[in-house]
Amino acid sequence: MAVLESAVQPRQSAYQENRAAMLERLAELDAAVATARAGGGEKYVTRHHARGKLLPRERIELLVDRDSPVLELSPVAAWGTDYPVGASVVTAIGVVEGVECVIVANDPTVRGGAVNPYTLRKTVRAGEIALANRLPMINLVESGGADLPSQAEIFIPGGQVFRDLTRLSAAGIPTVAVVFGNATAGGAYVPGMSDFTIMVRGRAKVFLAGPPLVRMATGEVTDDESLGGAGMHATTSGLADFVAEDERDGIRLARQCVRRLNWRKHGPAPRSTMPAEPKYDPEELLAIPSADPRVPFDPHEVLARILDGSEFDEFKPGYGTALVTGWGELHGYPVGVLANARGVLFSEEAQKATQFIQLANTAGTPLVFLQNTTGYMVGTEYEQRGIIKHGALMINAVSNSSVPHLTVNLGASYGAGNYGMCGRAYDPRFLFTWPNAKSAVMGPTQLAGVLSIVARQAAEAKGQPYDEARDQAMRTMVESQVESQSAALFLSGRLLDDGVIDPRDTRTVLGLCLSAIHSGPVGPVGPVGAPLHGGARSAGFGVFRM
Repeated sequence: MAVLESAVQPRQSAYQENRAAMLERLAELDAAVATARAGGGEKYVTRHHARGKLLPRERIELLVDRDSPVLELSPVAAWGTDYPVGASVVTAIGVVEGVECVIVANDPTVRGGAVNPYTLRKTVRAGEIALANRLPMINLVESGGADLPSQAEIFIPGGQVFRDLTRLSAAGIPTVAVVFGNATAGGAYVPGMSDFTIMVRGRAKVFLAGPPLVRMATGEVTDDESLGGAGMHATTSGLADFVAEDERDGIRLARQCVRRLNWRKHGPAPRSTMPAEPKYDPEELLAIPSADPRVPFDPHEVLARILDGSEFDEFKPGYGTALVTGWGELHGYPVGVLANARGVLFSEEAQKATQFIQLANTAGTPLVFLQNTTGYMVGTEYEQRGIIKHGALMINAVSNSSVPHLTVNLGASYGAGNYGMCGRAYDPRFLFTWPNAKSAVMGPTQLAGVLSIVARQAAEAKGQPYDEARDQAMRTMVESQVESQSAALFLSGRLLDDGVIDPRDTRTVLGLCLSAIHSGPVGPVGPVGAPLHGGARSAGFGVFRM
């Protein structure tokens, strides 16, 4: 493979400005993550520890293999909303007894682990990841059920969590539940629908209705242990498969369950167990994206710092040069890369991308999309040359490609460019965002300008004078609103990605995701469009308008 060369010059003023801007965004991210990790605050964390109980991340740390990496997902969910940052649940991918698993851990220090609308979205997303990538799921349960004030947003869609548990089991993907405390009302169905259920003696409380509600509904007077304690469920109802003596014992039993799965990956192993590190320092990734989002940057500089050995075989390098396509390896796994180079996508870029996606599907190679696009080009010349049908070619290819997709937004993801570069609506296996990144229907200045033009034309049509002062106030308000609502933290807070990541961690995060993806099959085989084991299928594209 060709080895990429770098033109980055750390002593330039632009480099220093870019780095300073990125560090400022990272400080904002760190503050948001710290808020999430603080749970319900010092008072509730202290009370929880005083009861001899572990926090959710402490439970995860004991569950996963020692010194193994853990990829936490959507850590700033609910940021910028009325709900606590983190959404009162921790979701992650971790290695348990050598097996990559999706882990869901309720945070009981935040309103008793009650499920709010963002908890639900985050939990559902974890189930989607487990099913798509054939990853066993472990639920570390301690929740008082639905957050009652927001029950209208939770009750009906919340059934998907239980449905997904049964679908995982039906697909041969094991599920394990460890109940550390409350699992009441609908939450009782998590242990009820898991393949393996472990309850902590004297702590677990699993029932559809607690003693007060039972008394109100039936007049029966009972207690927690008789109604739903671990001992009762182990000896009488049969709901508990194992009874743990304490939390650490419960985690030991969960690891034992995973060990006995005899789990095997269905995807190919990496080509190398000792892949070459990139030639260039990942620290420089902080300064490669421009501080001014209107200024493009060279994605080759990013690839040189994330691909094995900085090696990259570029495809059609002289055609459609606003989009870089080519082949490389990442932590030993072959990947195809599509990376925006100059923001705007023209007809040539769309056609080039379409062919490349088809080639990746033929080879069974996962695709990595590195977004930094303002969308498809507009204007009379480009419409006449067929930008709509060429953009549709690319979107068709992305939509129906059956190899796994990984997406990272490096800078901008606007308009239909978001779709063509495999945005959230196109079901990438994982999607991450850099802290400087933005995404919206268009840039704030453009959007405000469009509204201004429409309002001005409406006034002219009515023969009315146009209020310039009001127009300027409207532009300022719209630009401010779009700027804030297109920012990385805002989007991640609403679970429109799987997390905002430090650019320096991009190679590691993508490597962990590729390893997880290879738990299932990664390439199409068999008749066109035929469903394959584990949910993969061969590529069957729609009609291409030529």
